[in-house]
Amino acid sequence: MSHVPPHVPFELSGAELRDAIVQYATNPIYHDNLDWLNHDNPYRRQLRPQVLPHLDYDKVPGRENILNYASLAVQRLLTSVYEADLVFFPKSGLKGKEEDFRAFYSPANRALGERIRPALERYAFGFLDDEVETSGTWTAQSLDAYLDSLDTAGGAEQSPVEKAILGSADRERAARMWLVQFAPDFLSEASPMMRNVLGYYGPAQSEWFKVVIDEYGYGVHDTKHSTLFERTLESVGLESDLHRYWQYYLNSSLLLNNYFHYLGKNHELFFRYVGALYYTESSLVDFCRRADHLLREVFGDTVDTTYFTEHIHIDQHHGRMAREKIIKPLVEAHGDGIIPEIVRGIEEYRVLLEIGDFDFSEQIAWMDAQPELKKLHDPVFEGLKQGKVDAPVAHLVEPRGELSNTHCHDGDELCHIVSGTMRFESGLGSSLTLQAGEGVVIKRNRLHGANIESDECVYEIHSVGDYRKCL
Repeated sequence: MSHVPPHVPFELSGAELRDAIVQYATNPIYHDNLDWLNHDNPYRRQLRPQVLPHLDYDKVPGRENILNYASLAVQRLLTSVYEADLVFFPKSGLKGKEEDFRAFYSPANRALGERIRPALERYAFGFLDDEVETSGTWTAQSLDAYLDSLDTAGGAEQSPVEKAILGSADRERAARMWLVQFAPDFLSEASPMMRNVLGYYGPAQSEWFKVVIDEYGYGVHDTKHSTLFERTLESVGLESDLHRYWQYYLNSSLLLNNYFHYLGKNHELFFRYVGALYYTESSLVDFCRRADHLLREVFGDTVDTTYFTEHIHIDQHHGRMAREKIIKPLVEAHGDGIIPEIVRGIEEYRVLLEIGDFDFSEQIAWMDAQPELKKLHDPVFEGLKQGKVDAPVAHLVEPRGELSNTHCHDGDELCHIVSGTMRFESGLGSSLTLQAGEGVVIKRNRLHGANIESDECVYEIHSVGDYRKCL
């Protein structure tokens, strides 16, 4: 043993990490799209590889910057890496998409993804280390008291999402945008959870598998929860093929879904998943009851809410099962030392839910405000000409059909059209037509894109930081 070389843990950072990310994302299936939607092709995901060489992946953002563009880019990357473990086929069949199928599941694509995954996870979830503290001495009794103190039943007050949708200028548009955010999770429901039912760890494993069986409709496809969600989407005029609306997924929606893949993929975080499982199953009862009422208020009797009403019953059972049949036996078997991780999983998930509520509410407000933000162009542009803000400017010339796939900026920007016509996209079903001399204020962290609708469009992007300083 004296001649054994020293062990060097794997680590990727700096230029080597950036190059590895670019190598992964330049796979042709990850290139920009010529359309806002993906059409029944679960292997194509727009990662905007042309931007990735310019991002810093080493400095973990704090919560205040977690909705910046680099985080969105990382969440899109992680979604693609995680989902290479799952089996996807187009609803219309594989014919004509065989090359994309092979490119997505190839050993090279999967190996490149796994190589960058730990660094991407550090970037995506590292901020939670500063957001959650589980110090002190924990016992089975204090854990029970903590779980009893959690308010999973909800109150009478409207949630931020309910306020955003019901207060929107276009409630149906807002509700569709909301439903689309769940597609990465609900269409492959329980897939992250499946990562934790493999292996050998005693009775709790069998209890967890019972939860999975319920999610999969007891082996009956028509009652599988993802099938129920497809019907919900279709009942409000949306398509149900996987990742059709990829470009409309918000940063926080991918963050929430990826969190469970992160916990499930890294088994050293197993007990965090146990905590997150308990909280999500317990709180989903109130969430689904509210979702049923909300969708019926917006769409009337035409909406199919069976997905949500089914969960009202089943998740009452799952919450009790997670506590009595999974958490309690695991603590008895492995001791109080695992309790801080269980609590951490709950608290981290609660932080992510807060971020998700904020992100979605801000996006709906941004979509509703498009006419006013277009009007703001003139005074903001005048302020720039007067020198109120010394803003960097990008001069762009693009041909007809050039699609700027959805992204966001880390500060406010002003889009100014010099000549030509642009369709400015601010969300699903939300767009402006901008002509020469017009423009729009682009708010920090808000998802948007653009399409050129003239033979040529000349425009400018002014990085103003805070548009109010131009007024």
